[in-house]
Amino acid sequence: MEQVTLRQWRDSDLEPYAAMNADAEVMRYFPSPLTHDQSEASLVRQRTLIEQRGWGLWAVDVDGAFAGFTGLAIPGFEAPFMPCVEVGWRLRCEYWGRGIAYRGALQALDYGFTVLKLPEIVSFTAAVNGPSRRLMERLGFVRDIANDFDHPSIPQGHELRRHVFYRKRA
Repeated sequence: MEQVTLRQWRDSDLEPYAAMNADAEVMRYFPSPLTHDQSEASLVRQRTLIEQRGWGLWAVDVDGAFAGFTGLAIPGFEAPFMPCVEVGWRLRCEYWGRGIAYRGALQALDYGFTVLKLPEIVSFTAAVNGPSRRLMERLGFVRDIANDFDHPSIPQGHELRRHVFYRKRA
């Protein structure tokens, strides 16, 4: 079985990360792909957060290769369910369908519940994002329909604006 490891970001992750973020299929449930500069800024931001607090969105390493990211984040927008810590993921297409997102997310959840002693971790996605919703449910998250929301960063009328909200308690 493939070795899935969450680790700190490396400079060598930039090119595969930027390619992943520019891939229309990977970014299907996001408003738009990211430019190379946006990916570089994101990588630096994620690495800095991990350096500062010891956790964040880690790079996912599969048998020594950069596969994407998974980890824990504090959402950067205002919502009724805030404050919270969310689990999230994004993988390069060639790593889809192999249980890698599931195994990486389990490691992130374990860290959040055992090391950080969080009482709860949340997850959310565009309502139309079936693959992420199925993964959330496989991970044991339960939908909290009362907290479904319109994402404030996505324009009115956009198909991705409506988000579904899930919770998992320790």
